Amino acid sequence: MIVIVDYKMGNLGSVSNIIKKIGCESIITSDIEIIKKADKIILPGVGSFERAMNNLRELNLIETLNHKVLVEKTPTLGICLGMQLLTQSSEEGDVKGLGYINATTVKFQLTEFPELKIPHMGWNEVEFPQNHPLCDAYHEKPRFYFVHSYHVVCENEENKLMTTQHGKEFTSAIVKENIIGVQFHPEKSHKFGMTLFKNFIERC
Repeated sequence: MIVIVDYKMGNLGSVSNIIKKIGCESIITSDIEIIKKADKIILPGVGSFERAMNNLRELNLIETLNHKVLVEKTPTLGICLGMQLLTQSSEEGDVKGLGYINATTVKFQLTEFPELKIPHMGWNEVEFPQNHPLCDAYHEKPRFYFVHSYHVVCENEENKLMTTQHGKEFTSAIVKENIIGVQFHPEKSHKFGMTLFKNFIERC
């Protein structure tokens, strides 16, 4: 069972729709008992880091997510804000993140590139610094749709799954064991996003 966690801050319908397009079914829920039965967890998100963590706490979801992700090792995919929540903290607010990966979320600093805008918005390519099942089966250079003003900085190189250029290189996907995060929106990335979800569901 693929569970899309509803903590009131995600593009949930779009994620569910693209999963349906690749022939799979998913459930959008904040019900703890359903999340406990998940075979795969997807944590989407759009908006404020601090508000998102507060929503997870108010819905009593953090303890269940911690058990599923850290103890049961359920394959988990964080998307955009959902990826940032996997880190220790963010410059956007004063609350701690879920802390699953040794990384922090910081605001883009592009003063040396005045021609570039923040947020980083639109299509951009990704590079694969390491081999991973999420990176398989692309028949051409993958491009994904981004909308973000903050990006993740990993403490350890082995947690960098994908990188992207926006003035300078930044980490656009992270990984640690069963935990994956992508900064872009695969649900808005057409065939490339469909391949990514298919890889996550079938290969990860």
